[in-house]
Amino acid sequence: MNNLLKALLMAFFPLAAMAQGLDGSDQLIVVTSKGWNDIQGTAQRYERHGQTLRKFEAPFAVVLGKNGMGWGKGLLDPEQEGPVKQEGDGKAPAGMFKLDTAFGYAPSADTRLPYLSLTPSIECVDDSQSTRYNELVDGEVVEKDWSSSERMRRPDELYRQGIFIQHNTPASPAAGSCIFFHIWRGPTAPTRGCTAMDPGDIARLLDWLDPGKSPVLVQLPQAQYEQLRERWKLPQR
Repeated sequence: MNNLLKALLMAFFPLAAMAQGLDGSDQLIVVTSKGWNDIQGTAQRYERHGQTLRKFEAPFAVVLGKNGMGWGKGLLDPEQEGPVKQEGDGKAPAGMFKLDTAFGYAPSADTRLPYLSLTPSIECVDDSQSTRYNELVDGEVVEKDWSSSERMRRPDELYRQGIFIQHNTPASPAAGSCIFFHIWRGPTAPTRGCTAMDPGDIARLLDWLDPGKSPVLVQLPQAQYEQLRERWKLPQR
């Protein structure tokens, strides 16, 4: 989309354009790292009070992809230089993203998010040639057209509780798939592209998040956060 068309859309549909970003959200999670290649970061929750987003409780530690972050496909085009996330690159997506279904091993969970109980047949499809690319599916129910996927019921308990992040939704081939908040192996162990945390912190997220408040994740290196803060109407860290 060229700049003239963007300007025309903003002029004629300002509310729709605003709703794509932070103005429609009353809950925000901000994850920042020191730089593109860092595997550790910090998460802070915010709640909207009038026109102001205020910090909610204390920040907490997270781990990112083994190769840091790269620009993902989210709600807004950052129009910034930097690495771009691809399938299998070991990078967590940078940008602004909606949050989707919560999932876990238990039949139910204390959360207002839609919840998916992970049976042994639930998979996340990472084959970009599949019509189910970047989707959670039941392999015993859905007709299989993929050659690779991730089994969600893992013996290591990393997905005992988690949340699907809407990166690359709807999916473009090879742009990256199956991005979650989930439980970490430890505070220095990176992921393959997700954002992971202590089990207590993921449980608090499930309890706190309210789909009626249109929760959004903003995940960026610190320098890019400051560059985009005014344009995206982000709070000070």
